Amino acid sequence: MSGGKLDLTDARDAERFVLENTKPIAPPLVPEITLWLAEESLPIWQKTEDELGELNVPPPFWAFAWAGGQAVSRYLLDHPEICRGRPTLDLGCGSGIAAIAAAKCGAPHVLAADIDRLALAACALNAVANSVKLETTDRDLLSAPPPKAGVVIVGDLFYERELASRVVGFIDRAKDQGCSVYIGDPRRSYFPEGKFTRLAEYEVPVTRELEDFEIRRTTVWRA
Repeated sequence: MSGGKLDLTDARDAERFVLENTKPIAPPLVPEITLWLAEESLPIWQKTEDELGELNVPPPFWAFAWAGGQAVSRYLLDHPEICRGRPTLDLGCGSGIAAIAAAKCGAPHVLAADIDRLALAACALNAVANSVKLETTDRDLLSAPPPKAGVVIVGDLFYERELASRVVGFIDRAKDQGCSVYIGDPRRSYFPEGKFTRLAEYEVPVTRELEDFEIRRTTVWRA
């Protein structure tokens, strides 16, 4: 940290910020997993802007266990054969909840990908909290070739039009490479209706501050 400001190029500084502004919480649908999470969105968002010395900082998506991530993680833990023995990518990993679930299911290599370096700091801390190993990357993998013959997890990535379009393209390419793709999403604004196969549905407890609901009906899909 330099001059009292958050330095995202320093992993230790990013982890310090996560630890100082969150606490260990077990998401209600996935109590087997403990994550460093925030209890309210506005204070941590404001603190991020203050410490970075910037305005219009993206929301701290990594600081919350979103409904889609909880649902797909629950499904993976209940069906460990999906990831057992298969390399797994958690795309737009946020807190890393799905990556951790995959590791707990026996995936030999798990890559947690997010362009937000605070998300990757949270993933590293959450992996330690759950005694699993993850690799992280801040590369924009949506512009890269997909993995071959592994598992791809997509949790709650259909909330913006451009992002959703890029995610769908990546999913299509991943399927062409022989990947199995699992999606957790509560039918957000740009979810591609009719494209995926429904596997399971969950009633996910969420915070009204983020969702305007106390329970969010969320579906797990396979591409």
